[in-house]
Amino acid sequence: MTLVPHHDGSSLHVSDLAPALGDVVAVRLRVPAGYGPLAAVRTRSNPDHEPEWTDAEPLGSADGWVWWEAAVTVRNPRHGYRWMLQHQDGRVEWLNQTGLHRIETLDSEDFALVATPAPPAWMDESVLYQVFPDRFARSAKADTYPTPAWAIPAQWTDPVDPVMPARSQQFYGGDLDGVIEKLDHLASLGVNLLYLTPVFPAESNHRYDAGSFERIDPLLGGDEAYMRLIEAAHGRGIRVIGDLTSNHSGDSHEWFRAALGHPGAPEEEFYYFTDDANREYVSWLGYASLPKFDWSSEELRRRFVSAEDSVVAKWLKPPYNADGWRIDVANMTGRLGDIDLNAEVRQLLRRTMHAINPETILLGESTNDAVSDLQGDGWHGAMTYPSFTRPLWGWLSEPTGKPYLDATGVELTEPWFFGQPIGGIPRYTASQFAESVTRFSAGIPWRVRLGNMQPLDSHDTARFATNAAPGVIPVAVGLSLTMPGLPVVFAGDEFGLTGIDGEDSRTPMPWGTEGEPDVAERIALYRELIALRRAHPALQSGGFRWLHVDDETVVFVRESPFETVLVLASKGDADAALPTGALAGAAAAEAVFGDALLGVADDGSVLLSADGPAFAVWILPGVAAPAPLTSAGTDEVSRGVVDASEPSPADIVKSA
Repeated sequence: MTLVPHHDGSSLHVSDLAPALGDVVAVRLRVPAGYGPLAAVRTRSNPDHEPEWTDAEPLGSADGWVWWEAAVTVRNPRHGYRWMLQHQDGRVEWLNQTGLHRIETLDSEDFALVATPAPPAWMDESVLYQVFPDRFARSAKADTYPTPAWAIPAQWTDPVDPVMPARSQQFYGGDLDGVIEKLDHLASLGVNLLYLTPVFPAESNHRYDAGSFERIDPLLGGDEAYMRLIEAAHGRGIRVIGDLTSNHSGDSHEWFRAALGHPGAPEEEFYYFTDDANREYVSWLGYASLPKFDWSSEELRRRFVSAEDSVVAKWLKPPYNADGWRIDVANMTGRLGDIDLNAEVRQLLRRTMHAINPETILLGESTNDAVSDLQGDGWHGAMTYPSFTRPLWGWLSEPTGKPYLDATGVELTEPWFFGQPIGGIPRYTASQFAESVTRFSAGIPWRVRLGNMQPLDSHDTARFATNAAPGVIPVAVGLSLTMPGLPVVFAGDEFGLTGIDGEDSRTPMPWGTEGEPDVAERIALYRELIALRRAHPALQSGGFRWLHVDDETVVFVRESPFETVLVLASKGDADAALPTGALAGAAAAEAVFGDALLGVADDGSVLLSADGPAFAVWILPGVAAPAPLTSAGTDEVSRGVVDASEPSPADIVKSA
């Protein structure tokens, strides 16, 4: 790849990641030495949909880069900006989150400053572990709980039955005390954030059809077990977030039962009843068991979110002290036909949670293009698939065509791919993977991108390992833990579990197999890569820059003033040449993971090679940068020094 100007939303290039409206933020651009010559460098913002320009000033040179700085005043809650580079020969270039362009670019793909309160710092430091309670672990106490009338009982070693009604009613009886008993496993992996799918009473094994939000399902151990779990997790340095359905309740929910067939009941305004008798109603995707909430109801907003004893508030406050929420079907919440109250709901959720405890996080499920909802006004991040998970599958999968049964019992051989009727898993190259990541991340502010979950799979998908090409598991796990975003481990992935679709992936955890060679090797892989992520802050919040992309291989760096982390990921054999200036400090690179070669030529160019599949990581010195023009918010930036031996920016601007 040709060396080009670079900017991202990290603290290396932005003086304040949590500005308030009216604040002036210093943004910095670095340009390769010898690039140009340039007549001017400016930022272009669009506050109140009217362009505003600021001139950038040259700062100096360091490690082959010329640095520029401009002051941007934050005038809107999401304040977008891009860079304009005017060449002396008349050419004009624009730099935004999709890259460098010769023609004007879209406002929606600008870099963006967000003026709403920032997420807690611990979010960037987290590695999330997802637990589906019915299938995770079963304590001895579970034997004392009665089997519910809706359930089809199963033994822990029974295979999952993917056909209805067992698909939603097969009941293994995992409980919260079982989770407590396995917290040491989570701690040994190194994960520090536990995400539980719903724990409220319901009439299914997945519990997304809540019968109440006021109590924890007695089949899981009830409120006391939830308190014990959170306390025990906190004692091990593990935070806990819950799962809440803001789009719908179950048809057994006490609010819905109060309104069903009872016109005039206060709760009737919580739902979309379509007949005078309150017998017909709108539900999620037509499933009658999941009646849809009507968020135009002020009373629903009060009971669910804003009241002192609301559903959202109750479980975040003592004695429970949960650390946040993942909101199910966040993308459809408040939306129906010509009604769109989604922004009002997500903003209300955010304000309420911040007032209760600003150290809580709010994640929304938005499984497709989530850009319009991820602008920093509500969700800190999202469970979303097109910006990482889907393109990763496309690149690293080799489907076998193994037959499986769908919910109706029909045998299929076309591999499951996120519900898309496209003939199975698409075949991507490494360059298409990188292109997809860029495309679906470009419209999201950097601060929000860091909160986007990066699962290889989840309780709603097939497991990645099912169709993974030979040898690529370290590549996939490594990318999840080194690219910008919130890494996710779905319980069982570390045991090497497979599953052909979302139901089959909910296999009960195979406790007791940890000593088997293949399982032990997979667990060790997760431990090593999670430890790497947590040991290096640049992997948590450092900037991101692609260095090399071809059909087999991607190479990138995560950068901060204190360290640079170089990553190579390849499905096939890797042979990547990095031009002079692309990787300062390469001679000091320390290999910390994988089996690959790094060579540095006399001119500073770098050659990386490996037999594929390969995943390799090196640690290098941090990025040197000149001292900033302004003093505000620069304590984490000005660690570099100007190299007097390199041409100054003024010389570059003046030279013809």
